[in-house]
Amino acid sequence: MRELENLNSCKSCVYNKLLFGGLTDEELDFFTEHKQELEFKKGEIISKEGAPITSFLYLKEGLVKLYKESPGSKSQIISIAKPLDFISLLSIFSNSTYKYNVAALEDTVVCSIHLDAFKKVIGQNGPFALEIMSKMSKMYDDIIESRFEINRKHLRGRIAFILLYFSNHIYHSDEFELPISRREIAELIEMTTENVIRILSEFRKDNIVQIDGKNIKLIEPERIESICKLG
Repeated sequence: MRELENLNSCKSCVYNKLLFGGLTDEELDFFTEHKQELEFKKGEIISKEGAPITSFLYLKEGLVKLYKESPGSKSQIISIAKPLDFISLLSIFSNSTYKYNVAALEDTVVCSIHLDAFKKVIGQNGPFALEIMSKMSKMYDDIIESRFEINRKHLRGRIAFILLYFSNHIYHSDEFELPISRREIAELIEMTTENVIRILSEFRKDNIVQIDGKNIKLIEPERIESICKLG
């Protein structure tokens, strides 16, 4: 982890209106006084399960995974967050410690606002508080919907689902580089690594996708969507 210097004011941030459109100039200046920008390399831990929550975190650049570890070092990926996602929001109001881990899937920049400063602004700005509650509710809804979709599908449907997820929601392209390993795909969609490798190979042989290491090209997105819908 490296703390970045020469920070811009929150008022001049290109993401200001998307993230904090309901704040006054004074509140944005207050956030600027209490924020850090932190750079994490791929694989670095951003927050650890059980660690105290001291900051509100949002993802400025990169991709991260939210995951839990069970006894035996088995991991379960909860979700993948992309730029502009609030990666600490699931725990920030209900717990004093993190209930999940967050790790960088690629080089990542996180904005960190001191928790006391964040809560102070929420306490004095009702519309902003409602906006944060709405974002938190959507995060829960998205996670529940994704888990439901994954759990109701057979193995081929799960692989189709995750390929479409990266294509449509992360990269907005039929060509992309997988940010996670085959093992991590298995952790995300609750399969064995062997089955992930086998079904990706089947998709390649069926000429549905082109695979070169982590580089993926969806040759027939419509067929993948059909496999996903049929489960």
